[in-house]
Amino acid sequence: MAKYDYDLFVIGAGSGGVRAARLAALSGAKVAVAEEHRVGGTCVIRGCVPKKFMVYASEFAHHFKTAEGYGWTVEGARFDWPAFIAEKDKEIARLSGIYVRNLQNAGAELVHSRVTVVDAHTVESPEKGRATAERILIATGGRPWMPKDLPGVEHAITSNEAFHLPTLPRSIVIAGGGYIAIEFAGIFNGLGVDTTIVHRGPNLLRGFDDDVRAHVAEEMEKRGIKVILGAQHRSIEKLGEGRFVSQFTNGHHCESEVVMFALGREPYTQGLGLENAGVKLSDNGAVVVDAYSKTNVDSIWAVGDVTDRINLTPVAIREGHAFADTEFYGRPTTFDHEMVASAVFSQPPIGSVGLSEADARHKYGKVDIYLTRFRPMKYAFTGADERCLMKLVVDAATDRVVGCHIVGPDGPEMIQMAAIAMKMGSTKAQWDATCAVHPTLAEELVTLREKYVPPGLGQAA
Repeated sequence: MAKYDYDLFVIGAGSGGVRAARLAALSGAKVAVAEEHRVGGTCVIRGCVPKKFMVYASEFAHHFKTAEGYGWTVEGARFDWPAFIAEKDKEIARLSGIYVRNLQNAGAELVHSRVTVVDAHTVESPEKGRATAERILIATGGRPWMPKDLPGVEHAITSNEAFHLPTLPRSIVIAGGGYIAIEFAGIFNGLGVDTTIVHRGPNLLRGFDDDVRAHVAEEMEKRGIKVILGAQHRSIEKLGEGRFVSQFTNGHHCESEVVMFALGREPYTQGLGLENAGVKLSDNGAVVVDAYSKTNVDSIWAVGDVTDRINLTPVAIREGHAFADTEFYGRPTTFDHEMVASAVFSQPPIGSVGLSEADARHKYGKVDIYLTRFRPMKYAFTGADERCLMKLVVDAATDRVVGCHIVGPDGPEMIQMAAIAMKMGSTKAQWDATCAVHPTLAEELVTLREKYVPPGLGQAA
């Protein structure tokens, strides 16, 4: 007789949880995975995938302007928000269904309800009551954070609701300076919405390279997005049906039809009952784990955004895969969180991998910087003032490329290839020895020869 009802019980059917559950089930283990919302998690349902569709939709206005420079006449173009939302929802439903089928085909049992932890080996849900498991995996992801004590905060939406607005607003104020805020600023601006972004910090995208941060803010403003820095919301007041006024700490205010908060996300551990099993949490509620994603409780693991390591979908998938390899295939595996590339689908988009210049100087001391700004060939006929930025950060002692940052068309596509080279420890000399593909934007990465000299300095940094 089995000691437990399940070999593995996964709480959360997002990318990380589904990967772990499916692989564990394919090993012959008895697996259940619970999801209180829709299968697919943040990425598929209310994150990466629908957001990328919205980015695509919003970029056409810019493409139309570019087309005119190439002799095209674009007349009568208009955007149908309800039609787009319907198609987007149809595709998301299809993808969610694929996740469900993959779990079922692997032999995993799906529990459609919220599950809480009772003790180190027991979970409970309205659908199944109590069940025991040899292993429990927490993969509940994160949720948008809102300042609950802000007057009028009940009038604001988060990124969750932005995907389902019944009508496209004529104006929006977006609070935040991270990637979610600037991505949605580009989306709404591209769709013709009067867009204002307000951020309490001195620049957008904290944690990114400073040259990238400054360049993106400048390019966003060129496209008509109003960027307010050094301020945050003091209150939100309702003026009437469909109109709000945001009062800022700098004494200014802004009226809009929608106020959206994108002030970051927090691990979704509240109410899970992890304290019943003695699972250790960090100050922000993240599940504390070791290199193998194991908590301080021998029977409980956690992967993905709920651990607040690197909050990216591919990372959650790799963590879930490593967990399954270790626990169900006898192959002890950890995921290397170093040199993970990331993309920000702002407009223009960003691709980044490795260290910023500031972090590299802190880690290595002396670094060499290679930087270029230029107008993409695509805009030669349009008169547009748009500029790309490409930057390489090199450890001066070893010549190893330790940072690569791109702002411009196809930056996220290019950075995937750059990440392969950097993961292998490639040197600047090896990049220089690589023949360029011409004419492309990417060729700049292997033709940067002169070290960058910051304005006002007489020698290379």
